[in-house]
Amino acid sequence: MIEVNSYSDFISRLSGSKKAYLLLYKKGNEKSDCALSNVKDASVNNENLNIFFADLTNVLDIHEKFHISTVPALLEFRNEKFINVIKGCNDAAQYIALFKDTLFHSEKKDAEKLMKRVTVYSTPTCSWCNTLKTYFKLKNIAFTDIDVSRDQKAADALVKRSGQMGVPQTEINGEIIVGFNKPRINQLLGIKD
Repeated sequence: MIEVNSYSDFISRLSGSKKAYLLLYKKGNEKSDCALSNVKDASVNNENLNIFFADLTNVLDIHEKFHISTVPALLEFRNEKFINVIKGCNDAAQYIALFKDTLFHSEKKDAEKLMKRVTVYSTPTCSWCNTLKTYFKLKNIAFTDIDVSRDQKAADALVKRSGQMGVPQTEINGEIIVGFNKPRINQLLGIKD
């Protein structure tokens, strides 16, 4: 991971990168410190990636250039173009999935339009789970897929939050939707069929 000290420093280091990430954070903030730690953990086996970070208590000109108003935020770049932002502190496994392109996402059409955080809790043998994930892919909805058959902690936390054991369950910016409730999902994500 490479620390950058200004927008111009970042742009010069970004030059020629096919794939790069920039973590914007504030040192001493619990969520920011969590994001920095998990991104560092995720980057250990990804030496070929260009991963940058900037502490916004010292670097004052980067966040405005990308219309970022809250941190932590991990910005994703392809061929030097800003395409996505991942907000908050995520688990190291989610960052690894992002770095390895196993996390589905769509390119940002408008730098000011923020993507909603979508997490699908599923199992590999659940047909409705696969239908839901296929629907998101067709609609270019970025989502994180958590296999609750392999992650008991996630399964327990999900049951505690929703009161339901069944899958699929989808979390959209903190709201849980049980099953493939297409009208509610479309409403929360602004999808027009």
